[in-house]
Amino acid sequence: MDKQEALRHYFGHSAFRPGQERLIDAVLDGRDVLGVMPTGGGKSLCYQVPALLLPGVTLVVSPLISLMKDQVAALQAAGAPAACLNSALSLEQLRTVYSRARQGAYKLLYVAPERLEGEGFDRLVRELEVPLVAVDEAHCISQWGQDFRPSYLRISAFLEGLPRRPAVAAFTATATGPVQQDIVQLLALRDPVREVTGFDRPNLFFDVQHPRSKLAALLKLVEERPGRSGIVYCATRSGVEKVCQALEARGVSATRYHAGLEPEERQRNQDDFQFDRKAVMVATNAFGMGIDKSNVSYVVHYNMPKSLEAYYQEAGRAGRDGEAADCILLYSAGDIATARFLIENGGNEELTPEAREAVRRHDYQRLSAMTGYCRTTACLRGRILDYFGQSHDASCGSCGNCRGEFASEDITVSAQMILSCVVRVREKLGYYVGKTLIVQVLRGSRDQRVRDLGLDKLSTFGLMAQLSAGRVRELMEYLELEGFLRTNPAHSTLEPAGKARSLLFAGETLSMPLRKDRVREKKPASKGTALPEAREERLLAALRTLRARLAQAEGVPAYIVFSNAALADMARRAPRTMEAFLEVSGVGRVKTAKYGEAFLRVIQECSAN
Repeated sequence: MDKQEALRHYFGHSAFRPGQERLIDAVLDGRDVLGVMPTGGGKSLCYQVPALLLPGVTLVVSPLISLMKDQVAALQAAGAPAACLNSALSLEQLRTVYSRARQGAYKLLYVAPERLEGEGFDRLVRELEVPLVAVDEAHCISQWGQDFRPSYLRISAFLEGLPRRPAVAAFTATATGPVQQDIVQLLALRDPVREVTGFDRPNLFFDVQHPRSKLAALLKLVEERPGRSGIVYCATRSGVEKVCQALEARGVSATRYHAGLEPEERQRNQDDFQFDRKAVMVATNAFGMGIDKSNVSYVVHYNMPKSLEAYYQEAGRAGRDGEAADCILLYSAGDIATARFLIENGGNEELTPEAREAVRRHDYQRLSAMTGYCRTTACLRGRILDYFGQSHDASCGSCGNCRGEFASEDITVSAQMILSCVVRVREKLGYYVGKTLIVQVLRGSRDQRVRDLGLDKLSTFGLMAQLSAGRVRELMEYLELEGFLRTNPAHSTLEPAGKARSLLFAGETLSMPLRKDRVREKKPASKGTALPEAREERLLAALRTLRARLAQAEGVPAYIVFSNAALADMARRAPRTMEAFLEVSGVGRVKTAKYGEAFLRVIQECSAN
């Protein structure tokens, strides 16, 4: 069997995606590789296909148990022999995996980085032929990455301790240039073949909303997508609890996931979501990499994440099957304070104080890029691609900003009030203060601290009493974006920036673009389908029903049987024979033999009606 036959036989694809074949060829030649591909771009095939063709067993280092379980289940369903070693296995299960590995029963063995140092595992790998070690989510090795895990730093020592160093393949979806360099250096990759296929996910629609009520906006978004699988990310555990309760109260089939739950409940809730018993998962970023579910059709961020890397990775859980999906961020000025709190209180104790301080400074730089994304009126997709260093068109035509309509509002007077207040407070106190205090002065607050400091006597006191605190903060943020204000990262104080003088004293005016409500365009109907549109939709619904029944009988998530993309292509093609069924994208020979007759029967019945 060659690589093309393996791709078709196990995975049901007739051609490789961009970048895959070059990396696969390099691995088969014994070369080290670094692959940077977007989520859903087919990274796993770059080591799974070689693993099925190489002698011995390939080790896959993966950070989370749930991620291992999902990939192993998908491989087993496709007829590929795979297993995983993690802390969730009982002693008897571990012994069974070890025994079968020694017997040559597996081609892929997934393992957590922490297990690499165990004596039992060390003895095992010395008895096996290991031609390849694949490191998934390789950005975890870099302290500049958003998911730094010190255990990844020990992978290099493990490789050096093997009787014969195997080829090493590192893969990630969200690595900036510095993080890529860290991966190469810290894994000691030898002249690696690099493939950066780009970060764009054309099937994802990006939008940032600034709602008056986040909860009302979220309920509307979820209720507009009945029965569709979605994830709602919240910054805190309490936020998860509040949002999940609100969704359940409205009759939404929702569950929750955060580190404060007992492990048994977390696993139960994740299984409910994986197996489509619950449509919506409300979670903290603890759920970030722990999901390999292909049919997530929308991701909503209830709070702004701390970095664009984290946002893109979490948003990227949508549309992994290639189908159209939505990534919507609900933004408010208060999110910045939450993110700052998490940065200040989330240092890694395994780092030295100097390293922690360096990471903190870098986190603030990343937070600035994240807030810039939330505030921009330019193309949202372009903002993300700029961050990762990828060129792009000025407009993607398919994000909220590119589809939106904008009006211009003259905010010169409001901007002068804010800048004057910042200056007057500095003159009064001898030092700059944070945004909250400036907002209180401008809105005429009778807060005790305002009075104690004598700020209620300033000429700027109460100038913006008619505006909400949120609106004043929104104006401040725009002034920061345009270079009239800056937040001092050392003290979180608001200070005038280079352009402030021209607005205050040189007669410069300032307008702020405001995005109007927009209506999402409907996806144009596909052409050249095998059935009229209405019949195709009925067939697709029938195929989904059959998939759900088969998945329930086998005790696996529905997408393990066939992905949404495979069912959609099946409905478009409406195959009538086993040969034609094999032509469906994502349908391999193992699944054709297992499920072909049942699906062909449903297609025939629907076509006859």
